[in-house]
Amino acid sequence: MGKKIVIVGAGYAGILTAKKLAKRLKKYDDVKITIIDKKPFHTMLTELHEVAADRVDEDSIKISLKKVFAGRKVEVKLDTVISIDFEKKDVIGELEAYSYDYLVLAAGSKPTFYNTPGAEEFTYKLWSYDDAIILKERILNVFRQAACETNKEIRKKLLTFYVVGSGFTGVEMIGELAEYVPILCKQFDIDRKDVTLVNVDGLSRPIPNMPEKLSNKVTRRLEKMGVSLSFDTFVSSVGEDFIELKKNDKIEHHSAGTVIWAAGIQCCDITGEAGKCLETQRGGRIQVDQYLKSTKADDVYVIGDNMYFVPEGDKFPVPQMVENCEQSADTAAHNLVCEITGKKDKKIYKPAFHGVMVSIGGRYAVAHVGLPNHFFSLASFFAMFAKHFINIIYFVQVLGWNKVFSYMKHEFFTIRNCRSFVGGHFSNRTPSFLLAPLRVWLGAVWLFEGIMKIVEGWFVNPMLTNFFGGANSWYNSILNTAVAESTDAVTSATGAAAQATDAVSAATGASDAVATAATAAGKVLMNFDILGLIRIIFVSGKDLASSTISDYAFKLDIPMMNWFLDKFILPYDGVQIAMQIFIVVAEILVGLALLGGLFTSPAAAFSLILQFMFVCTTGLYLGTFWMIFAGVAVLIGAGRTFGLDYYAIPALKKVWKKLPLIRKLYLYND
Repeated sequence: MGKKIVIVGAGYAGILTAKKLAKRLKKYDDVKITIIDKKPFHTMLTELHEVAADRVDEDSIKISLKKVFAGRKVEVKLDTVISIDFEKKDVIGELEAYSYDYLVLAAGSKPTFYNTPGAEEFTYKLWSYDDAIILKERILNVFRQAACETNKEIRKKLLTFYVVGSGFTGVEMIGELAEYVPILCKQFDIDRKDVTLVNVDGLSRPIPNMPEKLSNKVTRRLEKMGVSLSFDTFVSSVGEDFIELKKNDKIEHHSAGTVIWAAGIQCCDITGEAGKCLETQRGGRIQVDQYLKSTKADDVYVIGDNMYFVPEGDKFPVPQMVENCEQSADTAAHNLVCEITGKKDKKIYKPAFHGVMVSIGGRYAVAHVGLPNHFFSLASFFAMFAKHFINIIYFVQVLGWNKVFSYMKHEFFTIRNCRSFVGGHFSNRTPSFLLAPLRVWLGAVWLFEGIMKIVEGWFVNPMLTNFFGGANSWYNSILNTAVAESTDAVTSATGAAAQATDAVSAATGASDAVATAATAAGKVLMNFDILGLIRIIFVSGKDLASSTISDYAFKLDIPMMNWFLDKFILPYDGVQIAMQIFIVVAEILVGLALLGGLFTSPAAAFSLILQFMFVCTTGLYLGTFWMIFAGVAVLIGAGRTFGLDYYAIPALKKVWKKLPLIRKLYLYND
């Protein structure tokens, strides 16, 4: 077969096309897939404003192409494509030429300046990773300069920011900046009143492809954040320290320290070059047919921002947004596979977009989402939740767990200045060394429990019948409503009370409480059955007036688990002893691991699993519930201080990340 597929551009559309092709053509050894980009990473263009306003680290919007395609039959070429020879079927880059049988053009877009004098030279853009870093430094630098500037007019000019454009990029940038400014003012001891923020656009309202009601919410939110809005206003020119605006045929000159251009996009240079040989439409977009092929070249697919296509029944071309990139990538990949394999079930591109959303800082957003013809509007918390959820879905496709964990870390767990829709409630602020004493104590208790079970004979005698049975009898004695039955149950439970404790009660002195409670009437606080699948039991072994925390017991009674124990564990002494040995060894290993701070996360996780087992069999006294919460507390990172994980985990990570299967499945985090 010997087919060569070349993909130009590793943006949203290109990267997904390459992954889908690699998956569907992995059995075809004679098919070669090459993706070309000038950067070694994929950039999350929709998150650039977060970096520019220093809400997240710059690395959070980069996704390494090497990691994305690890273990896949995709060759990544770092090169700048300068032209395409459609007759010879060659993609010509600055470094080399790439021959193809099929070409996928997904080179993305660039800002357009509408021939506005000075706009390209004197404005800051927001359409690449480099743009975001440059703008981030610019914002910080003007505040540094303003803090030391004694001339009020110069300081005011330095602190005047104009964002041109009220589409998605413009609104998100001005919103992010408005949220960031008070933080900078506090940091550099600047009066917030000295800072001017203006959003300018020739449109009559922000985000015009959203319902007017949501646009009004955006307007009110920005005004509340101190942003001046100037609609029906056009930029006539931009200079090094000024911007000229035209409204109602009147031109006004304004001093400006920083002008950020977010007023529109057009296809990038290589798409414009290719368009000289192909059919093009407005903005340099290339006309495609229903299968996403160029109308002028049968072996060229055009997707994402580069394509111009009006779906059947629609009046307008598909929008230049991420969801179009995702869906067009899937259609193009499917049709390419059909061509290469000889299948005849090509797909017609029928996009079904699920809405749009825009964030205004890290705490607020609006969204118009849903299914085709069934859309609804969201604002604030729910809109932000939808935005993050959709981002996570995309990350799962691109870099799996690795990027999802990284995204959640940057957006929720290490967020600065509480700039998240969940505030700073999930942000990591407690020094991890403060968890070391809790980790050591939890480990000591588990080790003590394991050793005591060995002393009690758990390695040689079957103990589980009395261990589980005594606890069940005690619970039944309290739950039984008949006085006579309750009396009999208490009597039968008394002899087994010493063994009715859970796996950790001995360490807390709760076993004595069981013996005492077994002779008392007790009190039922909760006995709730859920569809016969699980019963939640919460009781006290004494009357409430006499109860202490060690008298309250909690149990999850699961009939399926009870059936398994009664059928496969308890009837056989050998199986009981094997189960006992497993429990004892697990307790000792968990205890040693926590004491030494080695493999703390799996040890803490197994500690929680053991606790769950005990809750479902013997139940737990509230006096020992601290071990559950301690297990949660030390679950992540507690072994990195005063523990062996400080040395072991980094060394193991280096080896783990090099394993081919692990890299292919993205089962690691950085």
